[in-house]
Amino acid sequence: MAGVSLKCGDCGALLRSVEEAQEHAELTSHSNFAESTEAVLNLVCSSCGKPCRSKTESDLHTKRTGHTEFVDKTSEATKPISLEVPKVAATELEGEVDASTSQSEEMVVPEVDKKLLEELEAMGFPTARATRALHYSGNASLEAAINWVVEHENDSDIDQLPMVPANTKVEAPKPSLTPEQLKAKQQELREKARKKKEEEEKRMEREREKERIRVGKELLEAKRIEEENERKRSVTTFIYLSSQAERRRRLGLPPEDPSAAKPAAPVVEEKKTLLPIKPVTKVEQMRECLRSLKQNHKDDDAKVKKAFQTLLTYIGNVVRNPEEEKFRKIRLSNPSFQERVGALKGGIEFLELCGFEKIEGSEYLFLARDKVDVTVLHSAGAELDSAIKNPFFGVL
Repeated sequence: MAGVSLKCGDCGALLRSVEEAQEHAELTSHSNFAESTEAVLNLVCSSCGKPCRSKTESDLHTKRTGHTEFVDKTSEATKPISLEVPKVAATELEGEVDASTSQSEEMVVPEVDKKLLEELEAMGFPTARATRALHYSGNASLEAAINWVVEHENDSDIDQLPMVPANTKVEAPKPSLTPEQLKAKQQELREKARKKKEEEEKRMEREREKERIRVGKELLEAKRIEEENERKRSVTTFIYLSSQAERRRRLGLPPEDPSAAKPAAPVVEEKKTLLPIKPVTKVEQMRECLRSLKQNHKDDDAKVKKAFQTLLTYIGNVVRNPEEEKFRKIRLSNPSFQERVGALKGGIEFLELCGFEKIEGSEYLFLARDKVDVTVLHSAGAELDSAIKNPFFGVL
């Protein structure tokens, strides 16, 4: 099979013709060429028609323009390569060389923005390539020159100085920004950044306000539920205290004779006088004691929770082992007890409501066996369990 390209043995570049190989040799000083059956790629952009000779070049074109569709026309452009230099082409080349020689004194390097040229050279671009980029990009800006270099990096003459006739009017290079203009530009960019930051802060503040409103609604709802439960407990307590036997017991009267007639009017008056202003049942006293303990130490939730759990352990041990004296006896000077319960205002008071008593001349709290009231202890356990599990206990 005849070769369809020339491959440079030094760098691996594929060339379509002898002319391209000669240009490549002049630019790179490579001289090792051989025929190859590997065709030179011809990927044509569907959007703008730009031909690309390699996958790298097409990827670069996509990154720069956003065009992603290419048509592979390699087979259409592929044809056997001729190793002879066309005579007409050689003659024309000689004529061009003679003409350029005769007019060399009339061709000059165009003037470019020296400041931009220095910046490009500082970035590592050769002088010829930088000059060519600035000339063909109209000395517009550093970015425009770099974009031109990226677009034409595969041009064979990219590292040759551009030449223009001496009498050609070259557009004056656009001046770089003056210090005042640069300062104004920096101020403008800072102002834009400041406005963007303010907008972001306002957005975050709106989000935080929404979150505060949501949390507030949840707290109000929890407070409403707690108040409703409190009202239900008060009604239950009132009904209980309103019973005939309970009223007479609290008034210190003897049990009522069922056969005796009782006027109805005083009943209303008694109800008014028996409305609970303060906790009157032992359960209410226990709840109020626990609520007071939490309020007194509201800044240390972990310490309060540990106190509740310790009290629940003491009560549970007595309920499960009422005959064991060691569970009904607590040494007040015990460091663990002092740290968990004794040092907290309300801890010892709660144990006293459960039946524990201080022994005179002793450092113990003691619950006598005949004073163990399982019903009271069960109620105390229920109140402690509620205080531990309810996150709003003592808060609302």
